[in-house]
This record gives sequence, structure tokens and C-alpha cells, in this order.
Amino acid sequence: MATTEPVSGTTTPPVKQPFPHPVPSSKPAPPSPLAADHKAKYDELLAIVRAWETLPCSKGGEPTPLTDSERLWLTRECILRYLRATKWHVAQAAKRIEHTLVWRRDYGTEGFTAEYISEENATGKQVVIGFDNEGRPCLYLLPNKQNTKNSPKQVQHLVYMLERTLDIAPPGQETLALLIDFRNSSSGSNPSVATSREVLSILQGHYPERLGRALVTHLPWYVTVFLKLVSPFIDPVTKTKIRYNEPLTDHVPGEQLMKNAGGEVEFEYDHEIYWDALAEMAKKRREERMERWVRAGKLVGESEVYLWGGEEESIGAKEGKSAEPVADATAGVVAETSVPQNGSAEVKKDEDVVQELAKLEVKDEVKKEEPKKEVEAAK
Repeated sequence: MATTEPVSGTTTPPVKQPFPHPVPSSKPAPPSPLAADHKAKYDELLAIVRAWETLPCSKGGEPTPLTDSERLWLTRECILRYLRATKWHVAQAAKRIEHTLVWRRDYGTEGFTAEYISEENATGKQVVIGFDNEGRPCLYLLPNKQNTKNSPKQVQHLVYMLERTLDIAPPGQETLALLIDFRNSSSGSNPSVATSREVLSILQGHYPERLGRALVTHLPWYVTVFLKLVSPFIDPVTKTKIRYNEPLTDHVPGEQLMKNAGGEVEFEYDHEIYWDALAEMAKKRREERMERWVRAGKLVGESEVYLWGGEEESIGAKEGKSAEPVADATAGVVAETSVPQNGSAEVKKDEDVVQELAKLEVKDEVKKEEPKKEVEAAK
């Protein structure tokens, strides 16, 4: 993986992979403690969400059970994000969370593979590289590298990159930074108004409270006109997070900022190297989170700080839900998430355990009956 050391001189090879971590000085701000009324609303919504067992696979579709991946997604911080987005209206937040889960199923968010999306990013038009001053992972959007025409797959590509960007966020950081550079782009490389509206709808509806900062640079006149057209569809909170033509070094440490953006990183996009490296890094982080989640008792409402590997005790441990032993929990994750065909072997092990427990119960019952027989014999 790439290091966070600055690139200097002509002999240092260019960076071709994502940085795995922020620099030590880039740290998320600590969360504010919940007010008593907000805590009560959170507890109310948590109880609602924990009661969900099934959801439709599409609007109006047949309900199916929630998967472990979906239940893990329902973290404490996720629930709080929807509450903040709805101004702490419990019923609205519950409806929006449910709507997002159904959308993720219907849209196929978890089914977008690196191989399927690969051609969209062959030129490196979207790149996750570095972290800003608050530890937000930086997603660069580079319209001048546009290589495909407007299509639904372009939107799927953006969703895939948003998911991967959030995958590699450090513990305690819930948001990302968008760095949009219009340098050398043409009017034909920009998305249509219809596509932009769809993207905004997805971002605002299904990724609430996820945009920490949007840094837009080198705005040509036609982009300014375009932004005026889509501005009515951008909610007021999102607008406050957008910065235009500010020095990127004010927001991102130089040692993790691309050189052509004013930083020190000599980044070279090599699709064969970068694409697999990003996918593997994100996959490893997801697997680690799943293992932690299983160890802590597979709880809806688990702490993202704990799941992301931060220094916080799991909520499952606090509620006495943690699974023991750890090795068994990890083995269960591997069988469930990576090798479905081995599921029968795992089920067989579970059946063996059940049979052993049944034998113990029978023996115990026999022991209880023996004194009764002795008493009857004495009579």
C-alpha cells in the first residue's frame, strides 16, 4: 500500500495506490454528546429498527428477511444520521431508513463489483486518494477524464465509489470530502441535468450526513450556468458544505494531496494497479467490520467507532450480547460472507452441537428420575 511520506525529487516512484490511513495530525472531531431528548428519540427509533425482520426487495415487492450485511449497516451512527436529517422526527427517520434499505436492495448497491464497474473508471475519472485535515477520505471527481456517455452505469459508478470511499474512512469519521476539478473539461463531459438530479436525489435521500466537504475548483462559465440550473435541487445544508475555488491546501495535508491540486503527491493513475488495490483495501475493511460485529453479538445499533477498529467498547459487550469464543464467531463470518457453498458444513456443525446438548439434557433428566425410582422401590 502507498505510504504517507511526501514525494520529492525525480527519483521517487509515483504513487499508484490509495493511502490506507490519514496522517497522524488528521483526526475527526469528537462527536457531541446527545441531549436527553435526542437520546430518548434515538432509543425510540432503535427499538423500531430492531423489531424489523423483513423488508421488500423492491417497492411493492415481497418481503424477505434482513441479511446480516443489512443489519450491520444499521449502526448507532447510521440511525443518528437519519434522525439529524429529519430534524429528530422519529417516524420520518424510520420511514427514510426503510426506504433506503429497500432502495439498496432494488438498486443493487452491494452487487456492484469492481469488475462490473471497471470500464467506467478506466481513465481514473474518479479516484480515492488521501484524507483531509479532519480525516475524511477524499474522492476526486475529474470530468476531463470522462470516457463514457451519459448512462445509468455512470450513476452506478459514482455510488460504487461513494461506498468504497466510506469503506476506508478511519474510526470516528462518518463523512467524506469531494474534490471536483473542472480543469480542462469540456461541456460535453459534464452530466445532464436529469443525471445530476438523480445523483442529488441519491446523495440527499440515501447518504444523509455523509458529505463533509465539497471542494470545487477551476469552474468554467458553462459549469457555473449548470450549477445554477441544479441549485434548486440542492438542499440548504448541502449548500453550506460546498466551497468554490479555495486553495485545497487549506483543507488537505500536502503529503496526501495530489501535486496538480497543489500538494506533494506525485500520483499516477494506473488502472491495473489502482483498481484492484482499492477494491482489496475496501473488502478487507468490510470483512474486519463483519468479524467485529459478529464477535460483539450481531447487534443492530452497534457502534461504528468499534466496528471501524477504534478505541471504543462494543455496544454488544455493554449489553451482554457478545458472542464467545472469538474464533468461532470469526469462522462463522468467513463461511457466511465468502464461501456460500460451505454453508452446509457450518449447519452440520451446528446440528452436532444441538445433538450434544440434547444428550446432556437427557442424561440430566435420567439423573433426576433415579431418586424418584429409589423412593418408589422403598415404598
